[in-house]
Amino acid sequence: MTSISEPVEQGPKSWLLLLVFIALVVGVGGAIGILIRPGDWYAGLQKPPFNPPDWVFGPVWFTLYVLIAIAGWRTFVADRSSRAMTAWWGQMLLNWLWTPVWFGLHLMWPAFAVIAALWLLIVGFISLSWRRDDRFSALLFVPYFVWVSFAAVLNLSIALLN
Repeated sequence: MTSISEPVEQGPKSWLLLLVFIALVVGVGGAIGILIRPGDWYAGLQKPPFNPPDWVFGPVWFTLYVLIAIAGWRTFVADRSSRAMTAWWGQMLLNWLWTPVWFGLHLMWPAFAVIAALWLLIVGFISLSWRRDDRFSALLFVPYFVWVSFAAVLNLSIALLN
């Protein structure tokens, strides 16, 4: 068990593993963002007044991806076969799936189903981490939870408007 006051195992191997987690999460997320651009389709959609400017998404996702990676690393080091780790991998796969479904295939309602499932796995990860006394990892996911909640409302709003 790891808690906010009890850091995970530290040493060269553990720090290298953290770098691997960051490179994987940021790298795959960034590659998907570079390869699948919003483009003319997204620009032509009606959007709600609370839609943020496009430039906001890159810095927000970079920051969130680093937090997600740290939480994943902590969970992996503590117990790589835990339910929390399974939830972490599941949410990561759904996170990476949303962009191709929304921006690549232009499937607004299936994208909403993906983001709703993603939201549930984020909540699950937070709950599982909290219960296994890794409150730090749970707290690292709170900004992600807030952003995905907002993104789900945005996804739904755009789907309803179009």
